Amino acid sequence: MLFPDYRPRRLRQNDAFRRMIRETKLSVDDLILPLFVNGGKGVKNPIPSMPGHYQLSIDNLVKTAKKAYELGIPAVMLFGIPDKKDPLATSAYAKDGIVQKATKALKDKIPELILITDVCLCQYTDHGHCGIVEGQIIDNDATLDLLAKTALSHAKANADMVAPSDMMDGRVAEIRNALDENGFSNIPIMSYAVKYCSAFYGPFRQAADSSPKFGDRRTYQMDPSNALEAIREVTMDIEEGADIIMIKPALPYLDIICRVREEIDLPIAAYNVSGEFAMVKAADKMGWLDGKRVMMESLTAIKRSGADMILTYFAIEAAKELS
Repeated sequence: MLFPDYRPRRLRQNDAFRRMIRETKLSVDDLILPLFVNGGKGVKNPIPSMPGHYQLSIDNLVKTAKKAYELGIPAVMLFGIPDKKDPLATSAYAKDGIVQKATKALKDKIPELILITDVCLCQYTDHGHCGIVEGQIIDNDATLDLLAKTALSHAKANADMVAPSDMMDGRVAEIRNALDENGFSNIPIMSYAVKYCSAFYGPFRQAADSSPKFGDRRTYQMDPSNALEAIREVTMDIEEGADIIMIKPALPYLDIICRVREEIDLPIAAYNVSGEFAMVKAADKMGWLDGKRVMMESLTAIKRSGADMILTYFAIEAAKELS
């Protein structure tokens, strides 16, 4: 039997060869750990749909963040769960808000850890939407000032980066202006430029208590069918001052990550969201999949598609595997 000169299996026959020619290499430096913080002390409320993750009081948040940092994870993303909610999301930008207090505590205890704060209103509004509501309409322009106030309050609490996830038109420019005018021109913006209206967010909404009380988010989050729109959103956010572009979710949108990577030269983040995490955990528990292998394969696929960094609930587990 005759073979061509090139036989791919020659370089697959042992682990050393496979490592030497590996095209995509996942690193702990690529990982960002999302964390949920709420009030109280000694609180560690399990999130049923996200095994191994909790709503944490600040003391336990510091312990978890320290564990992540010691594993080499360079950054965490903070999501706040406030004690009170109202139509204007006042807890989102309060000086003594939960994210503001948590940020100060983390910077005091782990100053080298990069703290990224989620800038949105859905956890803080009593209606659960990401913007100000007029009747049953989400008022885009009325929301921008509150988003800017929230981002500025995070910067004043020593956040290293702010990440608007609301999908309101024009919010990156509003936040950039507020930061620059108040002496925080060095704070980068990680913009959720491409955030689809996805069914994969269910466990997160349980964790953050952020489900909308009426309607849905289709008037501001993107239609899952659209790809060209993603490029328009990215282009607008870059023009408004975004430093990093986020794409969310990750696994069902690897084509979008790849397409955006081909179009722009800014760093790209991808959010390996709660539903993606929950599916793997559930299948692993049932014995249908090898959870660790699927975790690493999924994260590698996200990196291979063009992401420079990955927000993932697997961050601690993946860091252990990578070490």
